[in-house]
Amino acid sequence: MADAVVIGAGHNGLVAANLLADAGWQVTVLESTAHPGGAIRTAEVTAPGFHSDLYSAFYPLGFASPVLSGLGLEKYGLRWLRSPSVLSHVLPDGRTATLHSDVRRTADSVDLFAAGDGAAWQEMYDEWLRIGPSLVGALFRPFPPVRSALGLMRALGSSAELLRFVRFALLPVRRLGDERFGGEGARMLLAGNSLHTDLGPESAISGVFGWLLAMLGQEHGFPVPAGGAERLVDALVVRLEARGGVLRCAAPVRSVIVRDGRACGVRLADGDEVMARRAVLADVPAPVLYQQMLASRDLPPRLLQDLDNFEWDSATIKVDWALSSPVPWSDPAVSGSGTVHLGGDMDGLTRYAADLVTKTVPTNPFILFGQMAAADPSRCPPGSEVAWGYTHVPWRAGLSADVVAEQVGRVEAVIEQAAPGFGSRVIARHVAAPQDLERGNPSLVGGAINGGTSAMHQQLIFRPVPGLGRPETPIRGLYLASSSAHPGGGVHGGPGSNAATVALRRARPQGTLTAAGTDWTLRRLYR
Repeated sequence: MADAVVIGAGHNGLVAANLLADAGWQVTVLESTAHPGGAIRTAEVTAPGFHSDLYSAFYPLGFASPVLSGLGLEKYGLRWLRSPSVLSHVLPDGRTATLHSDVRRTADSVDLFAAGDGAAWQEMYDEWLRIGPSLVGALFRPFPPVRSALGLMRALGSSAELLRFVRFALLPVRRLGDERFGGEGARMLLAGNSLHTDLGPESAISGVFGWLLAMLGQEHGFPVPAGGAERLVDALVVRLEARGGVLRCAAPVRSVIVRDGRACGVRLADGDEVMARRAVLADVPAPVLYQQMLASRDLPPRLLQDLDNFEWDSATIKVDWALSSPVPWSDPAVSGSGTVHLGGDMDGLTRYAADLVTKTVPTNPFILFGQMAAADPSRCPPGSEVAWGYTHVPWRAGLSADVVAEQVGRVEAVIEQAAPGFGSRVIARHVAAPQDLERGNPSLVGGAINGGTSAMHQQLIFRPVPGLGRPETPIRGLYLASSSAHPGGGVHGGPGSNAATVALRRARPQGTLTAAGTDWTLRRLYR
């Protein structure tokens, strides 16, 4: 018997397990697939010697996260690398805006689109340096993050500035770009980053997502683990096992065992039971936990009703390429960017988002593209390139193989337009349709990569359903530790850290009063 059982060895589950092990708990992590890491995995899927990141690839949030940095993973083999420039957004007319690690060079790039935008970018970055640390601290703490929120208020300086920041945080990225910049360059750097979520240019809070990633990129770059994304998982596993933690792969959990209203273990698909003295933490999507791993009799009916309204983010098609040489960009400035945004100006992104909302496969896709040798030449043979790109399609659209192939053709046509000769350099490609992504990682339900929409109606106290925005569940000793919980998707460890933090707090005698208060609130909420 363990003190805690963690369901799922995604990075959130491994973060939670490490924090519990740090506190002296005996921890067992159960992973349904043959490999730990969830949506972090590296493999040779195109050609020998080409190491592709099968899911996520670059980690500005992970590098900046106090959760991951606090684990000291560099002591366990993790090493971060960066490309010469951070990212480029290539417009359909061939013009390019580039985010450089030097803010002055970024300012020069966006100033080419409209005089004065460089100064406006510098001003935005100065604002970030003033409030960013408090904001990042608030983002990765259990909700409500009282201390970090007080720090943010102090950084803002007045209640009037706080109100202005709240308005800023709610803005769609199109409106934010229009208010702050005169040209398309800076606007598209923000808008392209906002589309790392499932939010379109007119969606509320898309502005703050674009701003957050752009400013993190400006400050830290878009770092990648040396040798492949999987090295991040390797470090988490080595750290956990050094503290006595146990990881079991190919051990799918069928159900959570609940007795007298408390989670006391799990039952595996083969019938084996693994018991937990103190807690069960679930790094699985909220609908999977509540609708598949728990009996309805153990849950409030209102919670199950709310889950019927849970909204997934858009599905994804991902392509990996082995290239005989670097990508032949028309604009040489793009060659140094590890990340490239392709396929749209602002109006084009709006049409792309509208297609997704109306369940239409976009005919002019937006592409998030990575060229990994720009940061880490060890990923492929000398002189070559290992590249990837993904685009979104409607969730559960039932795409046939022909439709997927047609969409891959559109993706490659967009790249070819910006880099004539790209196709002739393709040695091999590997295509992952939404169903393939889910097959490789069951938590990517329907090919959704963020554990649920990032829209305002499913954030903070509404994530995953209207409630406290915290990892507690109506079942004592059971905590939600996946990206379906606050603060949501991305590789940063926030949900896993929050679940472990609360589990540890509630296990202490002095935490009894707080625990009772939370239980009472949950019972009232889901009555």
